[in-house]
Amino acid sequence: MAIIVNLDVVMAKRKISSTELSQKLGITPANLSILKNNKAKAIRFSTLERLCEILECQPGDILEYK
Repeated sequence: MAIIVNLDVVMAKRKISSTELSQKLGITPANLSILKNNKAKAIRFSTLERLCEILECQPGDILEYK
């Protein structure tokens, strides 16, 4: 079992680029890439909240438990 990050899917639906999202989030493109590619070991609630705000979605749209 694992937590899967579907950030790339949500970004594609919202038509937002990695560069634009990283700028709006205030994180480096490298850190966003780590998150998008399921390499992150953790995510801060403040980052998750900001992602949901920017992408107009719910945490469950980004994170999935398999």
